[in-house]
Amino acid sequence: MKPMHHLSAEDSAALHSALGEVKGDPYRDRATFSRSVAALIAGGQLPTAFGEACAAIRAERESGQSLAHVIRNCPVDSDLPTLDHDDPVSDKRARKKTFIGEALLELFAQLVKTPLLAYARRFNGDFYTDVVAINRYSGKQTGFSDGELVYHNDRTAHSVRADFITLLGMVCPDEDLVYTGFVDGRTILAHLSAAEQTALRQPWFVTPFDVLSKDNNKGLIVSETHSILENEYSLRYLDTHTTVAPQCPPEAKDALLAFKNALARAEKTRHRILTGDLFSFANQDGLHNREKIDVRSPERARGRWLLKTYAFRDRAGAACHSSRWVTGVEGLVDD
Repeated sequence: MKPMHHLSAEDSAALHSALGEVKGDPYRDRATFSRSVAALIAGGQLPTAFGEACAAIRAERESGQSLAHVIRNCPVDSDLPTLDHDDPVSDKRARKKTFIGEALLELFAQLVKTPLLAYARRFNGDFYTDVVAINRYSGKQTGFSDGELVYHNDRTAHSVRADFITLLGMVCPDEDLVYTGFVDGRTILAHLSAAEQTALRQPWFVTPFDVLSKDNNKGLIVSETHSILENEYSLRYLDTHTTVAPQCPPEAKDALLAFKNALARAEKTRHRILTGDLFSFANQDGLHNREKIDVRSPERARGRWLLKTYAFRDRAGAACHSSRWVTGVEGLVDD
């Protein structure tokens, strides 16, 4: 089970008030915005409960006790626009005038000490992005569709991938049951033999780039050859898309089939993100999906809006990619 922390109404209101004092525009001047959040921490103006929850999450990640966590009843912006699904990113920039959600995600990242990651060619290089339906991606395998998503890592085909993903429920209709599933990499390994794991650690596999990445960079077609298992139990896999590379030995296909079976058998957790839920989980040490369990109004469900950040495990993990920083901005990669 994923650990869940719950802010009281009083703590949530106090945190909302504190975050309202953050200066700067997170999309036009993220450096000032980030420094203002750091000053908020240094000034001791935050409810103790949120800091304690972040400290517990950091400790449980480091010990391996849990790789998925929830903080419930977090503050979000009081006045949110209804986004235009033809171009919700530009619409948000034009009409969203407060940044409570962005400040909360920046605060969480700083308190758990996981530096944020962004992609220069994706959503204007924003560090705070939206998981929201975009009309042109309807029915496609991307988080910006209105459909379900298979188990995967975000940015599977890319060479720089987040260690952690954090999602904040901005608009989550109560009547429609949409769940985010998570499977810990360790539970998948428990269903694989030593020989199968060895084969999965070979660079025998490839993953096509996602449709949004291809739209942003026409040169992206398919990843370099890669392994599915990395480190102790990290994964690089997009179900139904990751496949065996050409000219690989027969053991590669056998290993891929074994992995698919292990994924089907592995124990999974599921979380229904509510408005005000902060759900943070490992991107590489696990896989996640989206399931539409009971959607009573497809049109209403299309209005579901999550605010999202990518993060490195720690400063050392971020520094490994420093040669790829764009215009010297820490965490902004050209990918």
